[in-house]
Amino acid sequence: MTTFPCPYLNAGVELTDEREQHIRDKHPELLPTYREHLIRTLADPDEVRRDSHFPNNLLFSRWFPDVKDGKFVVVVVVADPPPSERRWIVTAYVARQLSGGTVTWKRP
Repeated sequence: MTTFPCPYLNAGVELTDEREQHIRDKHPELLPTYREHLIRTLADPDEVRRDSHFPNNLLFSRWFPDVKDGKFVVVVVVADPPPSERRWIVTAYVARQLSGGTVTWKRP
């Protein structure tokens, strides 16, 4: 397991070995090539959305011109409520455009 800083949540976000393998298997366009982009997305997102179907899920996104000729990296974080307050990555992927959820924060 690895923990990455996330200033938006003012907490570390876990990436378990199982979830990392899931991303590698289901989204090989992201990992392992763009691992640093995943970390940068959590540290300095362009936008954060709350998933409309799963309210504990936050979608962090950031545009990268060097990802597949310009794409978003989206990192989905489960933010468990108290008392657990665990923050962990459930999945991550590359997207052409952003959709769904409610924007909770956007880079000015």
